[in-house]
Amino acid sequence: MHADGKAKGRINYTVWSDVFVCPDCAREVVFWEAAVDKEAGSVLEEFPCPHCRVKLTKRQMERAWVSRYDAAIRQTIRQAKQVPVLINYTVAGNRSEKTPDTGDLALIAKIEKSEISHWFPSERMPEGQETRRNDPIGATHSHHFYSPRNLRVLSSIWGKIRNHPSFPSHLGLWFTSSHAWGTRLNRLLLSNYFKKGGGVIGQTLQGTLYISSIGIETSAIERFFLRISSVPFTANNRSGITYTASSTSPRFLTDNSFDYIFVDPPFGANITYSELNSLWEAWLGVRTNIQHEAIEDASKNKTVNDYRQLMNDCFNQAYKALKPGRWITVEFSNTSAAIWNSIQLALAQSGFIVANVSVLDKSHKGYRAVTTPTAVKQDLVISAYKPNGGFEGRFLEKADTPEGVWDFVRTHLKYLPVAKRGTGGVGLIAVPERDPRILFDQMVAYYIRKGHMVPMDAAEFQVGLEQRFSQRDGMYFLPEQAAEYDRRKMAAGDVYQASLFINGEGAAIEWLRRLLKDKPMSFQDIHPLFMRELGGWPKYETTLELSELLQQNFLCYDGKGEVPGQIHGYLSSNFKEFRNLSKDDDALRAKAKDRWYVPDPNKAGDLEKLRERALLREFEDYRTSPQKRLKVFRLEAVRAGFRKAWQNHDYATIIAVAKKIPENVLQEDPKLLMWHDQALTRMGGE
Repeated sequence: MHADGKAKGRINYTVWSDVFVCPDCAREVVFWEAAVDKEAGSVLEEFPCPHCRVKLTKRQMERAWVSRYDAAIRQTIRQAKQVPVLINYTVAGNRSEKTPDTGDLALIAKIEKSEISHWFPSERMPEGQETRRNDPIGATHSHHFYSPRNLRVLSSIWGKIRNHPSFPSHLGLWFTSSHAWGTRLNRLLLSNYFKKGGGVIGQTLQGTLYISSIGIETSAIERFFLRISSVPFTANNRSGITYTASSTSPRFLTDNSFDYIFVDPPFGANITYSELNSLWEAWLGVRTNIQHEAIEDASKNKTVNDYRQLMNDCFNQAYKALKPGRWITVEFSNTSAAIWNSIQLALAQSGFIVANVSVLDKSHKGYRAVTTPTAVKQDLVISAYKPNGGFEGRFLEKADTPEGVWDFVRTHLKYLPVAKRGTGGVGLIAVPERDPRILFDQMVAYYIRKGHMVPMDAAEFQVGLEQRFSQRDGMYFLPEQAAEYDRRKMAAGDVYQASLFINGEGAAIEWLRRLLKDKPMSFQDIHPLFMRELGGWPKYETTLELSELLQQNFLCYDGKGEVPGQIHGYLSSNFKEFRNLSKDDDALRAKAKDRWYVPDPNKAGDLEKLRERALLREFEDYRTSPQKRLKVFRLEAVRAGFRKAWQNHDYATIIAVAKKIPENVLQEDPKLLMWHDQALTRMGGE
């Protein structure tokens, strides 16, 4: 190229811009010239037409179009018009920039009209949301995603690679990995471009096949050689084995042979991998088998249930390959509660037991304790284990007895972290997996997966925990773990509970339990705190008043008889005048009157039974209701009903009521999803 008209130079990159038509004066508007704020390094929302000065927005304008004959597909095509607006070049070692002149435009036109002698893919882009997203601008076939200049270079390089006597795999790796910067998907990062030393200026938008209105065309030759230098060939390193296969049926796996497995699975509908791979797959002549692609994708009729089943198939293979007592780590990121529940259910159905969920802090290259597992705006790390053979053998003998339950709890507690450090290493964060309700849910889930009835209810489980294990800060430990926790707490200081947003009956009960456990309070004291934390309940769930929640789940001292131990302990510890008083002291009774408190586990059984009977009455109303869809219902009642129906082997009731509640509610509630999925399995449904 004659970049300055005199000396030969090398093009570093060319910036291309969309062209639109002003609706007022009908003249062409080059987007780069009209809409880019060069000082701020950003695109203006509103800008004047350079010809008639009328105020414009991108949405108001129609595109300018060009028609040309496409020899590769032997058709005349119509595409959105783009023009080169800036050339960055190097002459004699010095970089400079220029606006394309007549010589540059003539050279570009000549390249576009020249025939490409080597093969390149020119097939229609496959069906899909991403692969067909550029159809409206005329980028309908694989070769339309490359500039004619880069397409010519890439086809020549690929021809030499394909004709290589041994076709070494590393050449293919270098070739395909250079494409991210060699296609029209490469967009100009304006904020970096207009800052001196502002970092990379060209980058594709990850997770999509988006062609920007301002693109940057870089040299395909330069990019190929950059990949060679940045991704060295290491095939002679014999320390590991690389194998490509489907995780649903990896033939090379041997049962009980792996010490550890790390999985970074597809995150539901976050990324449509096969579609994003379609450009380099076209060069390689292969296509992903989308039938077995573990994603959620409406365009391919792949639902969240399909995703869960495919992930379950993958985890089944991992479970077989992992040695008993060893660990699997799953990195996960998705803001959808349904996908979050699906990945955990798929793990559980395969036989794994989740022991810990932490945040993967990519900026600090480590794990941090997670406080809200369902708020998955960051990557989460799920740590799960395969039960050892000794426990599973004992379970088969004792599953139908209480001792089977306690054997599970003892085994599970061994795998749980003793403590989690707070943010910045300050203090400790409570380990939610050691909470009695979560321990109960884990135990129930394990029994259901193994096809056994649970031999005790939640109240009996709570009493048994108190009798058999050491309790610290609302968590349960084995004796030796409790001693270690005490040492860590003494060294670290405070223990912080994960913050809890009240957005439903279950969360409200948990919040009240935390509040009242160490500080029995009156209704008047509880109410303002409750209202401050109260969020919007789901529109489908029956909203309960604070008074109802307290009456159904907690006890209130009426001032008669001895002051309950929970209230007595709080008052004597926090008020000097009430220390060393007997539980029937009049002054103590007066201070304790009308305070709500958490029932002692040994006395909470009757309250739990009363509440469950009320919930089951509501569930019966749902079951017999003629409505095809329940618009408003009590989620806790549905959970209680599913649990009771399971105990009675009444799988048909679970499936029938599940059809009456919204699909998203079923998918986003891990307990309902587990009962329903297992009921379908027992009934042989789909």
